[in-house]
Amino acid sequence: MALIEAASPHTMNTYGRVPIALSHGQGARVWDVNGKVYLDALAGIAVNTLGHNHPKLVPALQDQIAKIIHTSNYYHVPNQEKLAAKLAELSGLTNVFFCSTGLEANEVAIKLARKFGHDKGIEEPQIVVYEKAFHGRSIATLSATGNEKVQKGFGPMVPGFIRVPMNDIAALRAATEGNRNVVAVFFETIQGEGGINPMRAEYLQQVRQLCDQRDWLLMIDEVQCGMGRTGKWFAHQWAGIRPDVMPIAKGLGSGVPVGAVVAGPKAANIFQPGNHGTTFGGNPLAMRAGVETIRIMEEDGLLENAATVGAYLRAALARELGALPGVKEIRGQGLMIGMELAKPCSVLVNRAAEAGLLISVTADSVVRMLPPLIFTKAEADEAVGLLAPLVKAFLAE
Repeated sequence: MALIEAASPHTMNTYGRVPIALSHGQGARVWDVNGKVYLDALAGIAVNTLGHNHPKLVPALQDQIAKIIHTSNYYHVPNQEKLAAKLAELSGLTNVFFCSTGLEANEVAIKLARKFGHDKGIEEPQIVVYEKAFHGRSIATLSATGNEKVQKGFGPMVPGFIRVPMNDIAALRAATEGNRNVVAVFFETIQGEGGINPMRAEYLQQVRQLCDQRDWLLMIDEVQCGMGRTGKWFAHQWAGIRPDVMPIAKGLGSGVPVGAVVAGPKAANIFQPGNHGTTFGGNPLAMRAGVETIRIMEEDGLLENAATVGAYLRAALARELGALPGVKEIRGQGLMIGMELAKPCSVLVNRAAEAGLLISVTADSVVRMLPPLIFTKAEADEAVGLLAPLVKAFLAE
């Protein structure tokens, strides 16, 4: 592996970095500054939807940069309207607020839920969140996150959250019974940082029903599992439901920072002028990236590709590694795959990079693969061919 000796003395020591510096990419491959090539099975953590240097995306972004990059939300941004209309069409929801990151989108969801409660006369609104959830690292989204390790050192947490286990409707009912302060239920359809943990379709349907019965907002964080990654535009669509509030980000701009909160009729008019805002959100460059990303995904059939190549990749992993005693489970949907091992395996990130494969490890013992949605079956075979011997050797240690 082409080693980078140390982090810059001028950047904060916030990342446990793999010791390589990437210089350019093409499709599902990237090169480091020393010319070594890697198969990218991480896509910038579910961000580079179209891979690298996509022949349809790059000219569109170049065109936009030559026209105008930023104006501010004092003025109308035509592609905001265009992208909002498209997201409404794809989601079945109605209105959109644009921001720049998934964390910001989740902050918006929390603010919407609180204002929804205050508008109903609830002075201390409470939001149901989940064990192992990850919604961001700001103080509010950190408080909604279910990971004590990332919360440590930043207390006190923001109050107003009730935590429950996944896929247990009885636990949700018990935790909220008789509590008139509950205003919303907030979760990821498939937990990303928590270890690729999916919500079951029947559970999603039960929660939707409960929210309707109790006049709560159903808020679904699709930041990592949305934008076609599972083979549908948004992962909750496999259960045939619609949320009231849906934060998205990551893959929406194929690498250009863009986030959004898509809201249905129950939440679309909670905010009024002055209730929320953003400097960079909805800027012309980000909006063009979102419009073009969706256009290319539709033209190139990338939802179908994510579903078929994802199933193929999962089957190949199961065939090569599934029977090993140290492999607990291979799970996920589409091109969002987690392989849980019986022991912490963060060393595999560097070992895979040395072998020419980019992956991550999340929740200590889950190998996570989030390839670009252009991934092919041949690249899936290549990824498994690189990863399988590393996992076998690691489990034998």
